[in-house]
Amino acid sequence: MLVPVLLFAVGLLCLIKGGDWFVDGATGLARRFHLPELLIGATVVSIGTTLPEVMVSTTSALTGHGEIAYGNAIGSVICNAALIAAVTIAVRPGPVDRAALRTPVLFFFAAAALYALVAYTSGQFTRPVGLALLAMFAVYMAVTVLQMRRGAVPAAGEEEAAAGSVGRDLGLLAVGAALIALGADLLVDNGTLIAQALGAPESVIALTFVALGTSLPELVTAITSLVKGHGALSLGNVIGANLFNLVLVSGVSVTLAPFSIPQAAVIAGHNASLVLDLPVMLLVMLLLTVPALVRGKLSRVQGLALLAVYGAFCAVQFTL
Repeated sequence: MLVPVLLFAVGLLCLIKGGDWFVDGATGLARRFHLPELLIGATVVSIGTTLPEVMVSTTSALTGHGEIAYGNAIGSVICNAALIAAVTIAVRPGPVDRAALRTPVLFFFAAAALYALVAYTSGQFTRPVGLALLAMFAVYMAVTVLQMRRGAVPAAGEEEAAAGSVGRDLGLLAVGAALIALGADLLVDNGTLIAQALGAPESVIALTFVALGTSLPELVTAITSLVKGHGALSLGNVIGANLFNLVLVSGVSVTLAPFSIPQAAVIAGHNASLVLDLPVMLLVMLLLTVPALVRGKLSRVQGLALLAVYGAFCAVQFTL
């Protein structure tokens, strides 16, 4: 058990330092090109922090463990919204750029609607479904790039000065993402072995431990952003990462190796995923985004409510 503990500690150190550099690089790019931090968080940062989910889910699907690929995507959305964003909001609520938030939120619920339609009708995530999810990812990125091109206009006299340090920002972003991915991989691999040794079911491990582990990049980014005073970057990262969990993580997994909804756990004679996991995913995202879009700000009560939902969700999972 000593080796897993040591590797866990090394992974934690990689996450901490990687998160520090990652946030510095992302906020540097946002300032340099006069882009909203929320928009940078919902695209560039989200792609970097979603890499662990892509790796874990794709590997799981290809090795015949589709229930982990499915549970990881759903569980990561719940964890990102009801734990990571909730902590950020509870500690430091603040105003929200509604214009920048609107696009990722609309795309998320469009993807969630497709996901739920497939789950409640056939329960089979086939290759065409995966391709449709990937198509939504491509459209989202195209729309967002257009938004960035309209907004990315350096001020007069700043373009030359900014050009000299863009490479530094990109370098910090790349090295930070690599350290975050390495750290998350070390934590998930060793943590999963421990959970399996304790006898936890595979579906529960996916929806809770693996989902939390692969969401560590978002957690590290959220905490680092909060400490550095960039709350908008953290919120954008969570929204973007949740969208990518559905359209990119699930899209790649399903396209490479189609799978069915896991049938291991039941609640009142019904599939637990249909009566608990998917409804909770939609609930926490509604709690996170609707008040922000309507009121243009986040509240501490909102964060505490999301944390309560996450606590109850985890408690129920371990009683199944």
